Amino acid sequence: MKLSVAPLICCLLIPAAYADDNGGLKKDAAPPPPHALDDGYRGAEDARIMTIKQAKEMHDGATISLRGNLIDDQGNDKYIFRDKTGKIDTIIPKAVFDGRTVEPDQMISINGSLDKKMTPPVVRVDHIRK
Repeated sequence: MKLSVAPLICCLLIPAAYADDNGGLKKDAAPPPPHALDDGYRGAEDARIMTIKQAKEMHDGATISLRGNLIDDQGNDKYIFRDKTGKIDTIIPKAVFDGRTVEPDQMISINGSLDKKMTPPVVRVDHIRK
């Protein structure tokens, strides 16, 4: 039984065509207005989620959990995150997205640490949950 090389090569190249999407922020939709940010989310985790205003008052290196929207991609893994109390700069490596895409109108949770040595302070994100 002879096998042709061409079908074998095609089978190996098909998965590469589906791997083009690397995740990150897609700016197809506009973020919701700040006053509508807690619509639709209730649960026991509300007690552990803090606001950006509270996070900015914490000490350097503090563990941060925020719920809101990624609204802008500034390049080099830098993004702007917003909740109902304000905005904060974040650093989110591509590996944290794990191939998932986030749109500005999607409510997400981020976990990370506060870096107050940078001006303005930033959150170094190590986990995203949609």
